[in-house]
Amino acid sequence: MASSEAADARGRGRRWKPVVAGAVALIAVAAAGVVAVALAGHEGKPETAGTVKPHVEIASVVKTDLSDTRTLPGSLGFGAERPLRGVGEGLVTRLPKAGAAVLRGKPLYWVDDRPVTAFFGDTPLFRKLGEEGVQGRDVTVVANNLKALGYDIGLPPPRTSAVTTAKTAPGADASRVPLAGRDKPLLPGDVFTASLGAALKRWQLDSGLEPTGTLDVGQVVVLPGPVRVGSVKAQLGDVVAEELMTVTSTRKVVTVPVDATDVGTIRRGTRMTVVLPDDKKISGKVTAIGKDTRDNETPGGSGTPQLNVTVTPDRSTDVKALDSAAVQVNVTSRVRRGVLAVPVGALLALREGGYALQLTDGRLVAAETGMFARGMVEVSGDGITSGLKVVTSS
Repeated sequence: MASSEAADARGRGRRWKPVVAGAVALIAVAAAGVVAVALAGHEGKPETAGTVKPHVEIASVVKTDLSDTRTLPGSLGFGAERPLRGVGEGLVTRLPKAGAAVLRGKPLYWVDDRPVTAFFGDTPLFRKLGEEGVQGRDVTVVANNLKALGYDIGLPPPRTSAVTTAKTAPGADASRVPLAGRDKPLLPGDVFTASLGAALKRWQLDSGLEPTGTLDVGQVVVLPGPVRVGSVKAQLGDVVAEELMTVTSTRKVVTVPVDATDVGTIRRGTRMTVVLPDDKKISGKVTAIGKDTRDNETPGGSGTPQLNVTVTPDRSTDVKALDSAAVQVNVTSRVRRGVLAVPVGALLALREGGYALQLTDGRLVAAETGMFARGMVEVSGDGITSGLKVVTSS
């Protein structure tokens, strides 16, 4: 009788093994780096010496937001340095210090002991200005800067004139033809007027310059906007027509190298969280995405070419105390809002394929999976609702 009961027990044990191997399995979820182990239908399994009973817990299906977030290394600073070359002729006699702010209307460097002033605009000064009637975008730059510095430049002349058959002489500079002799301005930009020349003289006098009312190439350097000196390249006595220094943005930004294959998930305006060296978290957004790839220099990196992504903090005061620092940037590339989710350990891999959730009474409910994030997985299916109690591994 005893041998018969033992045989029955061995038979039950043999019948149990395929159930464990098929309906209740070990699931490795590589995307989340989590391994979930769960057992279903274990009622009646014979206990044997040395058997370790898996620890299970009860969890609830929750409605939540899931996001695909990665943490990438970044560097806080003033962004990429851009070279600045001098123009004109002569020798450099004074240079600014690294970190100095470049101000509109103030000297940036000196050539032959004469100051070269910084103007802001989009067109460099490429000719001598001072003759009335000359028109162009370089005239606009001078007019805009003098106006921004508080000088009255007068009213601009009409931008178009009556139709006329007047023509320029062969080889003449069309920009010097008075407006009355054209169908329309031949060059974009403003016209150099007597009022503008008078304003230029007043500015020169106030700046300690000779009030000539003219401005020549090399007397001003035109920059796209407010900048700071990044590093000084030239030395005193160098010819001016070389790289003199580098300039950077005046606002601190975070530069994040991102694999070129992943940049497609990032857009200008994408919100990001920056973790400072003291673990303080600040918010920012992507303001620029580089176009030139470079090799991945991260030790142990993938070797995939990278692009620099620029993240600008929302508040400059958050990084006021830091000039440069290594930081961490949390990059969220995908978000699923208002989805049902359970701990990854609640998933059961079925022998016939797919997944299920085990209820507290032992029943299985088929589950479709979605996004994996931070140890949670999105689930859906008949009977799966918020608050449903399921079994999960610890």
